[in-house]
Amino acid sequence: MRNIEKYQGIIPAFYACYDEKGEVDGERVQALTGYMVKKGVKGVYVGGSSGECIYQTVADRKLTLERVMEAAEGKLTVIAHVACNNTKESQELAAHAQSLGVDAIAAIPPIYFHLPEYAIAQYWNDISDAAPDTDFVIYNIPQLAGVALTMPLFREMKKNPRVAAVKNSSMPVQDIQMFKAEGGEGFVVFNGPDEQLVSGLAMGADGGIGGTYGVMPELYLKIEELVKANNLEQARRVQYACNEVIYGMCACHGNLYGVIKEILKIREGLDIGGVRKPLASLVPEDMEQVKKCAAMIDRAVREFCA
Repeated sequence: MRNIEKYQGIIPAFYACYDEKGEVDGERVQALTGYMVKKGVKGVYVGGSSGECIYQTVADRKLTLERVMEAAEGKLTVIAHVACNNTKESQELAAHAQSLGVDAIAAIPPIYFHLPEYAIAQYWNDISDAAPDTDFVIYNIPQLAGVALTMPLFREMKKNPRVAAVKNSSMPVQDIQMFKAEGGEGFVVFNGPDEQLVSGLAMGADGGIGGTYGVMPELYLKIEELVKANNLEQARRVQYACNEVIYGMCACHGNLYGVIKEILKIREGLDIGGVRKPLASLVPEDMEQVKKCAAMIDRAVREFCA
């Protein structure tokens, strides 16, 4: 029987860490990993959207994962997103991830070309075959990938015994129920949309993987705690506070992850650089809003986590 406890909890999506020249900085990767350990989260999801994977080379992604694994020292569940827009490089990253001892690998569908479902299944299974001793997580994010995980495709993928979970970032909470029901006992479903973690957990998600978890982990850990205690009213209040921060961060000119990195610098003294082009960097006019969002997080942590 697969150990699913390691997947049950709050798993922040790991942010890309760059130096002043915009190159991946191994020391900053390790610093961010240490921060995650200190905050007490269940694990990290490395190399996904928040990790700016589509703007990084294979070498960038390998270096990041290597430094995460070194710094985590077995204290975090590590899920490595290995999808590239071609099978060969995805398999290379999958094999590399397994060699480092990650808990699972994950992949979105191939993007740009709208492939038939049998080709998507082949792509995922080929990646999984490159890491034959490692769990595989299907990443369902139709609003960005342009392809949804349908029930027929899900049933086809379930024939692969390494398929352990779905990271569900589609917006309908009903999808979580459908994947849980179809997946059966021991199958893991992660809530993806940060703005509805309470709803996802209430619907049966085993945990959450989110892009804003890392900037305010205390609040998402509190949501998990409150839902487990059946205190949905208070959990909803914390969720609303998180959502207001998200709306505020998205109001900046700069990309969301650039805002998050600046807030980490303000609140935690943690400098992990900016974002890589073509993502938009912060402009001076953003700083007032960034500081406002940092203050919102501080207030919410004092109110709900004291």
